[in-house]
Amino acid sequence: MIVLAVVAFLVTLCSAALVIRWLGWRSVRYGLGKPQRFHMGEVPRLGGIALLLGLCAGWFAGAWQTLTGDPGSLQLGGGVVHWLAVLLPAVLCGIAEDLTQRLKVAWRLAMTLVSGLLALWLLGLEVQRLDLPWVDGLLHAAPWLGMGVVLLAVAGLPHAFNIIDGYNGLAGMVAFIISLALVHVCLQVGDRQLAAIVVCMAGATAGFLVWNYPRGLLFAGDGGAYLWGGVVALASIALVQRHPQVSPWFPVLLLIYPVWETVFSIYRKLARGESPGMADALHFHQLIYRRIVRSVLFEDEARRMLKRNNRTAPYLWAFTMLSVVPAVLFWSNTPVLLGLCLLFCVSYVAAYVAIVRFKVPDWMKF
Repeated sequence: MIVLAVVAFLVTLCSAALVIRWLGWRSVRYGLGKPQRFHMGEVPRLGGIALLLGLCAGWFAGAWQTLTGDPGSLQLGGGVVHWLAVLLPAVLCGIAEDLTQRLKVAWRLAMTLVSGLLALWLLGLEVQRLDLPWVDGLLHAAPWLGMGVVLLAVAGLPHAFNIIDGYNGLAGMVAFIISLALVHVCLQVGDRQLAAIVVCMAGATAGFLVWNYPRGLLFAGDGGAYLWGGVVALASIALVQRHPQVSPWFPVLLLIYPVWETVFSIYRKLARGESPGMADALHFHQLIYRRIVRSVLFEDEARRMLKRNNRTAPYLWAFTMLSVVPAVLFWSNTPVLLGLCLLFCVSYVAAYVAIVRFKVPDWMKF
């Protein structure tokens, strides 16, 4: 299994170098006036291409192992083709947006919904339980509700990762941490097939991070964010569906940071009478950049911005670990996981309000 991760890592690493060298100029330049721009110069937003190539390399290497004897008992085979078919509509749409920056939010949402429909058809995914008796009764009585949850997850999580993809190493490291947590629980329940699928995503992400953090030579773009969100969503649903001992609230707590960031962003935009699809500079990571990360003294403005950019992501890595670690520790305990989900949401809002009101202790600033 580690061999597959290494293959994905090396292919992504080399593909990213080629993207930077040969494809960077093909993408439309990112507008200087965009509120989510926190870098100087023109950086290619085509990391999704390298991530996709690395992931495919790892998956097909695993399929080849299975066809030639399956020494690792991975049982990948042709199933990875179905996974790839599910992911491609969303990921290719994201890459098209990175190349042109002309696709409307509605079109991108539509393509992620297509991926959700393909997940229902090709992978047979459905949410059958939430370990809440009255809700589970509804899911058994009306199976279409569980299918709706799958559509919501597969269509929504890619956009959630896209929202937190604002600084060097932020979304990539969050995806890497979450992927490793999923691999750990997959191995705990003996699902080596699913673990192999996700470990390839972790390997590919590590290869991308070599170029993305701290130098910021390549961004994941919409294509990369959609790939991370799609793989994690599919793996999370499949894990809970296959193994009754895994609480359905394990992936919820595991993914609570990008999910709650998205939900809270929609709420505050609607509260101000704005469209949820409109970009702004009031996300949690952007507030940390503006109000917690200290200014640095360099004569070169590009160097100053890069240094502050790189100091932002570690705050969110630590924030992510506050949910990932307990999720891994209590992956089968629904009451504890549910309580921790509520605690995270309350803590997030409290921290957001404190930053907005400049009530942040000095020891947190560096």
